[in-house]
Amino acid sequence: QVQLVESGGGLVQAGGSLRLSCAASERLYNRYVSGWFRQAAGKEREFVAAINRNGGSTYYSDSVRGRFTISRDNAKNTVYLQMNNLKPEDTAVYYCGADQRLIVSSYRDHSQYDFWGQGTQVTVSS
Repeated sequence: QVQLVESGGGLVQAGGSLRLSCAASERLYNRYVSGWFRQAAGKEREFVAAINRNGGSTYYSDSVRGRFTISRDNAKNTVYLQMNNLKPEDTAVYYCGADQRLIVSSYRDHSQYDFWGQGTQVTVSS
């Protein structure tokens, strides 16, 4: 059982930046694909970004590409989401997910992830 703990959320003005972290309890975290998803009030959970096991490949939704960067440090069992040029529409609870068996075609599908953190709130004011 992998436990994930997100941190780094908060309130920021439009155009500002935040960096989210997702720390995993699993020492072999390099065996897991990791993804960031977000859920705004009254909306479905949506894909934001994903990173493969060794960090060599990254994937983004169209709405964040060019503004957000996902990365991982397997020595620290941690995945990061650097968010720049934030917009009010980025306001949501951000969740970190992980799964050991995912293939690339499933990275964007939240239902395919086995493990989730508790989420961290990001609020962007206009």
